[in-house]
Amino acid sequence: MIATLNSNNNLVIMAGGVGSRFWPMSTTECPKQFIDVFGTGRTFIQMTYDRFKGVIAPENVWVVTSQKYADIVAEQLPDIPKGNILLEPCRRNTAPCIAYVSWRIKSKNPKANLVITPADHLVTDVVEFQRVITSALNFTAQTDAIVTLGMNPTRPETGYGYIQADLQVPSLMNKEVFRVDSFKEKPDYDTAVKYLKSKEFFWNSGIFIWNVSTIVNSLRIYEPEISRIFEDLLPYYGTEKEQEMINEQFPKCTSISIDYAVMERADEIFVFPADFGWSDVGTWGSLHTLAPKDAQGNNAIGENIRLYESRNCVIHTTEEKRVVIQGLDGYIVAEKDNTLLVCKLSEEQRIKEFSAE
Repeated sequence: MIATLNSNNNLVIMAGGVGSRFWPMSTTECPKQFIDVFGTGRTFIQMTYDRFKGVIAPENVWVVTSQKYADIVAEQLPDIPKGNILLEPCRRNTAPCIAYVSWRIKSKNPKANLVITPADHLVTDVVEFQRVITSALNFTAQTDAIVTLGMNPTRPETGYGYIQADLQVPSLMNKEVFRVDSFKEKPDYDTAVKYLKSKEFFWNSGIFIWNVSTIVNSLRIYEPEISRIFEDLLPYYGTEKEQEMINEQFPKCTSISIDYAVMERADEIFVFPADFGWSDVGTWGSLHTLAPKDAQGNNAIGENIRLYESRNCVIHTTEEKRVVIQGLDGYIVAEKDNTLLVCKLSEEQRIKEFSAE
């Protein structure tokens, strides 16, 4: 049961990435978060927004993105106020991004409670996701805790960072929340197997929950130079000069992730272990795993695809062409704007060099 909307609860969607791992669908001009990878009619950022409906009001949804994506965000998320789309003049990783939006929200509501999420992840069990988010928000509204969502690992994954939790004693305020012992970088396979067997390690989802005073104070302690920049901009937030001042001051920030800036240094760090069908969908291989398949293991995403004697392929052809494929095993076939990619799934790491040519 989702509680009545709390006006202090805010959602921050980080949407500044420029990745083109799903090339030719995604490019630096229209990266992954703005494309419909699953052929559902909703892009990643739209699906991210959708899963918070009933938890956070549209007027409390914020997007931090690059200036060149301002129009596409406004087009894809028409329900949120345009003033809630914050524009970075350059890339400085996640700590300055989070610092900017945190000071901006705090200037409007010092009692705000925040969820920070990437724009380009997948969640399959939205009901459980909303339950977890609501529980975590209730926890941070009453404490000075910093909470990260830890995904229960289902395999020895080497592509994710891990969170080691102290599962002996849960928080007195929320029995599903535990203190973090340590954060671990992406492991090798043997180490990932050990993590899986130990039951005390969780995938780091990159989804954070905290109240705005907690994160602002943490940044003041651990990144005072970044904090000073956004503290000095308090007179300009919500005014016509805000963007001009951000364009001038934001590039002065150190480029550092929130993990290094705060998560691995602060004391009151907690993990909320969860299982709601999460993936960062970072590769064609992960799409092949997650998207519906036919009896031969093929993902056919598009309206007019015919497959013959083909197995274990990802076909993503949503433009108005008839696509007929025969005799492929383990291939990616994708097209967008007069570009056609045909590549072995096992060689997808080479897509970046193909797209650069």
